Amino acid sequence: MGLHIPVGLAFEEWENAGRQLSGLLNSSSWWLGDWLVYGKAHYADRYERGIRAAGLQYQTLRNYAWVSRRFDLDRRRSALSFQHHAELASLPVDAQETWLDRAERMQWSTKQLRNAIRSEREGASPQPDIAATTRRLAVPDNRLQWWHKAAVQAGTELEDWVMATLDAAASRLLEDSGRRLSLE
Repeated sequence: MGLHIPVGLAFEEWENAGRQLSGLLNSSSWWLGDWLVYGKAHYADRYERGIRAAGLQYQTLRNYAWVSRRFDLDRRRSALSFQHHAELASLPVDAQETWLDRAERMQWSTKQLRNAIRSEREGASPQPDIAATTRRLAVPDNRLQWWHKAAVQAGTELEDWVMATLDAAASRLLEDSGRRLSLE
């Protein structure tokens, strides 16, 4: 019913455990979906009893099964979450593949994928954060933790705080250099 975490666990170990738990959660959605698809095909008369035995919400399980049916094992992308696939499940197979390719290449979050699809449907040009390639920046843990505290104090998400802070710094610097250039 819980996870016991030893006192003094190093940040890197804690972070790695989170990655592993996240991977299990993502896999469990697929596993439950596949389990339900099999059950419906092989035990139609007792299927509902099996669902009740699982102890999960009926609608949640139906969603898992629906996404699992829409993506055969060989079409599932391990670099993308179950939720990425769920966002695309209602689309035709060729559109699913196109969006899976984009999401994987651009390393989009589920939210970024959803926004990109919405933008395309509305005929709007994608928002800069949707179209921009994800960049990786090596940041020491102590700095990241410090920035996170500042973001919490500002009442915003870390990513938003970092972007706003960097934009403000760039704006000040560029304005200052513009003034210097005009004075020369």
